[in-house]
Amino acid sequence: MRQPIKILLTFFIAGIMCQPSQAIIKGGLEYKIPIDYTKLNETELQDKAGFYYNLALKSQSHNEEMVAALNLYSILANKNPENIFYLTRLGELYDIIGKDKYAKGAYFAAMGVDSSRPEPYFGLGEFYYKRNMFKKALKMYKEAYKNGYSRHYETVYKIGDIYEKLGDTEAALNYLKLASTLSPNSELDGKIKRVENADALNREYYSNTRIHLIER
Repeated sequence: MRQPIKILLTFFIAGIMCQPSQAIIKGGLEYKIPIDYTKLNETELQDKAGFYYNLALKSQSHNEEMVAALNLYSILANKNPENIFYLTRLGELYDIIGKDKYAKGAYFAAMGVDSSRPEPYFGLGEFYYKRNMFKKALKMYKEAYKNGYSRHYETVYKIGDIYEKLGDTEAALNYLKLASTLSPNSELDGKIKRVENADALNREYYSNTRIHLIER
């Protein structure tokens, strides 16, 4: 796999040396690559970027496939800076290799292009969720939910899961049961039963607490 990647990157760097210079920003390093983006075929770039993106997802590491995917989506984002898809892909790739600042920057840039789209909110929700920053993750997932992901299983499930982690069993059940209607599965059914039991205990506890307060 390494040789084709080297050939691909060499094509971009050496094959168009006579073109005006533009900068591609990747993870805090600035690469001065002389590229006239108007001369590149965006469809071909998309295909190549998608190919290396899928390889990068499988490896989940900072390898040559990841570098190629970042290169290509950086070029595409420079070519079309208002394309939310390119920006969210960059955010996801930076997230995988632990470039937190650049991952968040890509997601926020996508939100700045169009704050009504759910994809960057979901991506940033995933970013925070993986780092156990559950309150921030919940805020982003709920924005994604509000902006069009109300029938998106992962969004709905994660909202329910976070509410469970935060101890709000009633809210957790609302979202987990909705997630079950979107994609029924036995694992989720088991989780719902556990949360229902916890919710029943919570209700009993608060009911007993109120009774004791009244008796006093």
